[in-house]
Amino acid sequence: MNDLDETHDPGRRSFVQVANRSDNDFRIQNLPYGVFRRADTNEEFRVGIAIGDQIFDLSRVQELFSIDARYAVQACASGQLNDLMALPWDSWQSLRREAASLLDEQSSPSNQAAMRRHLVPMAEAQMSLPVKIGDFTDFYSSIFHATNAGRLIRPDNPLLPNYKYLPIAYHSRVSSIQLSGNAVRRPSGQVKPPQSDRPEFAPSSRLDYETELGMYIGTPSALGSPIPISHAGRHVFGFCLLNDWSARDLQVWEYQPLGPFLAKNFATTVSAWVVTAAALLPYRTPAFTRAAGDPAPLPHLMDVDDQQSGAFAITLETYLLTERMRSAGQSALKLSSGSFADTYWTIAQMVAHHTSNGCNLATGDLLGSGTVSGPDEVNWGSLLELTQGGNKPLRLPNGETRRFLDDGDEIILRGHCNRAGSARIGFGECRGMVLPAHRA
Repeated sequence: MNDLDETHDPGRRSFVQVANRSDNDFRIQNLPYGVFRRADTNEEFRVGIAIGDQIFDLSRVQELFSIDARYAVQACASGQLNDLMALPWDSWQSLRREAASLLDEQSSPSNQAAMRRHLVPMAEAQMSLPVKIGDFTDFYSSIFHATNAGRLIRPDNPLLPNYKYLPIAYHSRVSSIQLSGNAVRRPSGQVKPPQSDRPEFAPSSRLDYETELGMYIGTPSALGSPIPISHAGRHVFGFCLLNDWSARDLQVWEYQPLGPFLAKNFATTVSAWVVTAAALLPYRTPAFTRAAGDPAPLPHLMDVDDQQSGAFAITLETYLLTERMRSAGQSALKLSSGSFADTYWTIAQMVAHHTSNGCNLATGDLLGSGTVSGPDEVNWGSLLELTQGGNKPLRLPNGETRRFLDDGDEIILRGHCNRAGSARIGFGECRGMVLPAHRA
């Protein structure tokens, strides 16, 4: 599909001057959605659009939009994105086009004056979870991560036989999904030391992060009706950064035979801004090139257009800020930089397979990509990989070492797209700091 339009024009500029900086995540070509209110007030949360260092408040400007887009603006009145996300793709596009036109530096002086009255500085805003999430499915879409993790358990046969035939996933917990900036309590659970015959209940000593991309379902599907892969991309409204916190010592003891449970469900952190699927269209790229001898996707996972342009060139970066670094006024240390284009499975394949048995997807459902890792060590999106299961500690520039996360460590995820001929756009940040475990 070719849906590029004037909203993707890399030369377009906004009257919000910060949005014109090449390093700003929230340029006029992006226009992600979030839910906010002014900090230290009792105002209702409402939907806004990020532009530069400001938030365009959609709740008070209906009269500036045409009839076509006004219906979408009215859907933003609920204080969550779900009503907007449930509308058809054409409604999303109408709102995007008109918002871009109003924020353009060429918009009329009267429109600019009206818009400026409804801009709220990000520094003065309190953000909320942007979506009411009904279900959360986390995939395992990076063959590099699957191979690295599997090699720690099965050195001679790291990938299980089904991996190259279907997108692996598990069902995780919605109630513990939290917004960027909230701290994460170190979990406790059953762990079995290698030298012991019995498990013990203790705080996790192998707490890890997983750098992922999150995908929000917009258009729902009906129970019993699979989504054809050729239509699957149209069901995704937008994307966020996602940290799937993982307690590796709990995980290795509990995961057989049914998979992750307490090792994963204690916390998942998502970023505040939802970058729309429409904003990412210029960064489409061919699907991952499978190695010679790998099986071709089965028919329900095969679509020519998806193979040609179903992946996205999204860079995901992970940073670590330790308590000692914070006290010394030091900047966070970049641990890795990977590309979402390196995932073995495309978004459309994940959506199509999820519904291939008739499972329905609802507006607001969240899908996680699984850890995004690439072929080289600099691309690995977890400490499990970077430290080879804790056997090769990371040595930080300030003299500290890490096998896994310590209390006081903060993990910061950042993401952006940058391609010749298109404007650079970003996702903001996804942050979470580790607090000590609760003591009995």
